[in-house]
Amino acid sequence: MPFGTRPRAVLAALGTLGLALAAAATPASAADATPTTPTQLFNGYRNCSTDTDLPTYLWAGTGLVVEGIPGTTDSTDNSPVTVQYQAWPVTDPTQITTVTRNYATPGFEATATLPADALADGQTYAWRAQTVDGAAASDWSAPCYVTIDNTRPANAPTLTSPNYPRDVWNQGGEPVEFTLSANGVDDVTGFEFSWQQDLPVIGTNIGDHGIPQPVDPYSDTRYFKRADAPGGSATLSLVPPSGSGVFTLWVRSLDRAYNGSAVAGYTFRVSSTAPTVTPAVPSPEFGKPTSFTLSPDAALQSKSPVVSYSVQTIGGQNDKTVEVPAAADGTAEVRLTLDGIYGEHLRVTSKSANGWVSDAASWSINYDTTPTVASDIYPENGSGGGAGVPGTFTFTPKVKGVVSYTYSFNGEPEVTVAAGAHHSARIDWTPPTDGFYDLTVRATTRSGIQLAPYDYFFTVN
Repeated sequence: MPFGTRPRAVLAALGTLGLALAAAATPASAADATPTTPTQLFNGYRNCSTDTDLPTYLWAGTGLVVEGIPGTTDSTDNSPVTVQYQAWPVTDPTQITTVTRNYATPGFEATATLPADALADGQTYAWRAQTVDGAAASDWSAPCYVTIDNTRPANAPTLTSPNYPRDVWNQGGEPVEFTLSANGVDDVTGFEFSWQQDLPVIGTNIGDHGIPQPVDPYSDTRYFKRADAPGGSATLSLVPPSGSGVFTLWVRSLDRAYNGSAVAGYTFRVSSTAPTVTPAVPSPEFGKPTSFTLSPDAALQSKSPVVSYSVQTIGGQNDKTVEVPAAADGTAEVRLTLDGIYGEHLRVTSKSANGWVSDAASWSINYDTTPTVASDIYPENGSGGGAGVPGTFTFTPKVKGVVSYTYSFNGEPEVTVAAGAHHSARIDWTPPTDGFYDLTVRATTRSGIQLAPYDYFFTVN
């Protein structure tokens, strides 16, 4: 389906002969109501042009949807009416094609389809609408003018970039400048572009009472750029979707009917522009605030100063993203408390004054927050004692701030004991039977963080 079209239920079209047959099925006239000329005229879900010198260009390969809102002088009567549409070539007004929409609701768009075989490619047509209510009919609307364009641009556009050539690794840090050319196709009026190969579809929203809401696609500068003249060119200045890697910009030409050409791609490479992340100490302590210095890529800073950093924490108790302003030299400092019980990861990108966002720098640290478990009678991964023989188990922390331990033997209900001197704890336990045991222990800090569990395996003789 070409540009400018929109899937929608289509009513059967009747020719001039069919109109006479349809008249017998026209809804009965509403008492004391006079038909009024249809308003809100649209063709192909685009605005009607009443200027013969400025027709609307439309694809009509499967016919052309025309529509208008019928009415009567009695606004309280919703009895159905008929809308008929007439179309003719402006070069031969005698060649009239008529289509009819029966049982239309006053106040709502009534669509009909002009047949494709009545609309020649490259020909300009006028069409008009009339409301019919029983034996009464309104005046005809003023004509709308359309030019049929069923031919897509023959050539894909050409793309060049003066500052990011195709076959080398380019230093990032400034927007990519592109020149798009119609490549010899005279009726190209603009271009559609995207970093994704599946380019957006041009569509039209339908509002209240079925009224189309057409929008000039070139008003969306994220994906569309108008050519400087028919068959001309356009320039773009774009920041890639990420700071480094291999990128392709996909582009197609659009003619006046928004028919799209074949898609052309421009592939280029960008070297890393990631910042540097340096902690104040080589191995920051778990749960202790630590400062990190963020420094810009030197080549990136020379192109456009870094103005801020985005710092994302991953694996902590409350992962977050913080924005950190940069100093004049592009550096910044951020203070973070790392509390991931297995470790934590930082992902940092920089943003330059010209809008460039770097690729991400990564920094990570692993933590072992499990407690140390020891026993005088029941050694780890060994055997000892016996059924009814008591043993002592000692829990000691590997991180600071531990206030309690929670433990369980073989999945029995958990028991929590407070930590004592040096944040350690001791428990006495007597096995009820011999056999294999799994003691699971985890510590809890004063801030309420439940640390990683440790499984202590042993056998009771």
